[in-house]
Amino acid sequence: MLRHMVLLNWSDEATDTQITEIATRLRGLTEVIPEIQAYHCGPDAGINSGNHDFAIVADFATADDYAVYRDHPAHREIITGLIAPIAAGRAAAQFHL
Repeated sequence: MLRHMVLLNWSDEATDTQITEIATRLRGLTEVIPEIQAYHCGPDAGINSGNHDFAIVADFATADDYAVYRDHPAHREIITGLIAPIAAGRAAAQFHL
């Protein structure tokens, strides 16, 4: 099992509507990419200062399944069309469970 994690920071221009649309569209990927085993995302809960603004955690059976998700046109469309225009920073890692 492989876990993919992404942490995002938004630009000052990012709106709640944009962030909600991103979360909705990302969650919808489970319907078009069967290789996704589990998928969770959402804005930071605001419990600790200094955290990133948004998190994504996705699980895949194999690294090849992750690559399908990474390169899938529906996923790439969300990144280029919605996330990239308002992202101010990104951190990511993949690790085996």
